[in-house]
Amino acid sequence: MEFEQAHGNFLEMHTNDRGGERRGRLLRGHNYAEKLFLQNVWWPLFESLEHLHPEYEVYDWNRKSQFLDFAFLPLNGARFGIECDGYQSHIKDMDRERFSYALNRDTFLTGMGWRLLHFSFDDIQQRPEVCRMLLQLALAPYLARNRAGGEHLLSKEKEVLRLAWQLGRPVRPKDVTDNLQINFRTARKLLVTLSDNGLIKPVASNERVRYYEVSSMRPDQIW
Repeated sequence: MEFEQAHGNFLEMHTNDRGGERRGRLLRGHNYAEKLFLQNVWWPLFESLEHLHPEYEVYDWNRKSQFLDFAFLPLNGARFGIECDGYQSHIKDMDRERFSYALNRDTFLTGMGWRLLHFSFDDIQQRPEVCRMLLQLALAPYLARNRAGGEHLLSKEKEVLRLAWQLGRPVRPKDVTDNLQINFRTARKLLVTLSDNGLIKPVASNERVRYYEVSSMRPDQIW
C-alpha cells in the first residue's frame, strides 16, 4: 500500500472512531507538519501506521485535557508520545508561563510512564534521515521480540540491543564484555541469540563472524 492511501485510511479510521472535541481536535490539529512527519520519518521506517494514534488525548496533574501530536501504543504496553515542534509556535511565541507548563507537562507524563519524543519541523522537512535515525534508536529496544517463540527479550538481551544501537557501528563480543561486564562466552551467546531472532545481522570477516549489525525493525515485530 502506498503512503497516501494508508494515510487516508488512517485518518478515516480515527475520525470515525471519535466524537465531540476529540474528533474536532483531530480534524483541526492533524495538519501539514504532522502528515509530513508520517511521510518523511515514520513511513520510510515502518511502512505501516499500526498502533499510531493522531491527536491523542492525555491529562495533566490537574486533569486538564491535552493532546499529543501522536501516541504510539505497541502491544507490549509501552507508551510513546511524539511531538512535531515548530519553532514559531513552540518557542518564539511561548511566554514564560507556557514554557514552564510545557516542561512540567512532559515531566508529569514521564512520571506516568510515557516516553516523550520531540522532533523539530525543520528536521522533519529538511533532515528527515536524522529524525529516522533517532526515532529508530528510541523505539528499537521496545519493538523487538523473539520471533521464534514470541517471548519477551531477557534484560541482558535488551542491554546488548541498546548497546548495538548506541555504538553506531557493528558490535563485537568484546564491546559486550567491556560494557556489560560479562564473560566472552556469554557475550557471544547473547549476540547469537539476537541474530537467530533476526534483531541483528552477522557480518563475516575471513569466513568467520566477528561483528553484528542492527536489523531494521517494523511494527509486526512488536512483542
